[in-house]
Amino acid sequence: MTADTLDRALADAQRRFADANPASRAQFEAQARYLPGANTRSVLFYPPFPLTIARGEGAALWDADGHRYADFIAEYTAGVYGHSAPEIREAVRQAMDAGINLTGHNLLEGRLARLICERFPQIEQLRFTNSGTEANLMALTAALHFTRRRRIVVFSGGYHGGVLGFGDGRPLPTTVPFDFLVLRYNDTEAALAQIAQHGPQIAAVLVEPMQGAAGCIPGRPAFLQALREAATRAGALLIFDEVMTSRLGPQGLANQLGIRADLTTLGKYIGGGMSFGAFGGRADVMAQFDPRTGALAHSGTFNNNVMTMAAGHAGLTKLFTPEAAGALAERGAAMRARLNALGAAEGVALQFTGIGSLMNAHFVQGEVGSVADLAAVDARLRQLLFFHLLAEGIYASPRGFVVLSLPVTEADIDRYVAAVASFIADHRALLPKAG
Repeated sequence: MTADTLDRALADAQRRFADANPASRAQFEAQARYLPGANTRSVLFYPPFPLTIARGEGAALWDADGHRYADFIAEYTAGVYGHSAPEIREAVRQAMDAGINLTGHNLLEGRLARLICERFPQIEQLRFTNSGTEANLMALTAALHFTRRRRIVVFSGGYHGGVLGFGDGRPLPTTVPFDFLVLRYNDTEAALAQIAQHGPQIAAVLVEPMQGAAGCIPGRPAFLQALREAATRAGALLIFDEVMTSRLGPQGLANQLGIRADLTTLGKYIGGGMSFGAFGGRADVMAQFDPRTGALAHSGTFNNNVMTMAAGHAGLTKLFTPEAAGALAERGAAMRARLNALGAAEGVALQFTGIGSLMNAHFVQGEVGSVADLAAVDARLRQLLFFHLLAEGIYASPRGFVVLSLPVTEADIDRYVAAVASFIADHRALLPKAG
């Protein structure tokens, strides 16, 4: 296979996509007048132009040209409930009937806070935000002030929100200018050495139990446990970013692993599909935000907005119960096993990494322990897979990210596996071989 051959295959796929989606193209061109690149959320863009999604129902989406897709991205993990779940809609309607902006403590925030603390026992107290990004910023602020230190340990490939990204070992250009020490994910020996060396300066160790945006790279339990012990020795706080991974078990991934963080951040699905984030943990750390005695102010007009408070409670009690979380994780594990068995049987270097209901396609062999292990992956193959899936009526992510939602059916999963099989059959000559 030559680079020109792959380029031609991708160009052909993009041309067929453009020809099939004139309404999305027209929408894109009209919006580009007012939005740079017709875009206000970078992850949603892909060339030659992204689909315009017109509506959704359950685990199905329809674009502006009327094409129907099985949804296998689920709002990048926020949409665990699918689209327009009746339980969520009714909760939001009832909340709105009593007034949208109430300018005060309301009747809904306390019950959601209690529910979250009961579900995630490492969270003794919490505060709400509007996004996971805000939650991580506030958790770091809490750690800086609690420890009276400035340095923050993070990991290559880590993504903690739009202003906290570390793709290639350095902070991304949009990352806030904190004092970061960027280490390699899953490298226990190096992490322990660096944390010991810089211990007196370290306020916090911020880590995802599974790196999501980097490609669903699970943290090895021994690595995460070593971070827990090293942070304790250094007098630093361990912060688990569970914005994505809290959906991977009945009580989140960290509790499933038996590792207790000092602070935990949440987001995405817990707000019932609305804008949501939360940070919380040890009561002595969170006491800094008690307006009766604490030193830290935390503002946010919509932190306790009634729509999110109502939708979050309905979602966690009526739909995504601990039992439902465990069942969805099992379905995801079974799907991932089928896909990996398919790649092995076909003799191609294609694997799906992840845990539970989250996974990512990688055209590479061997264990994936950090983003460095993905350096050889040709991004064009992921793009080619993406356009093939769209042509088969499956909406996923151009980077190979796959997310299951509650309404995804076994027939949908069968369809996804069959689409990957047909992709391998159609493009075998372009794919790296196993062995």
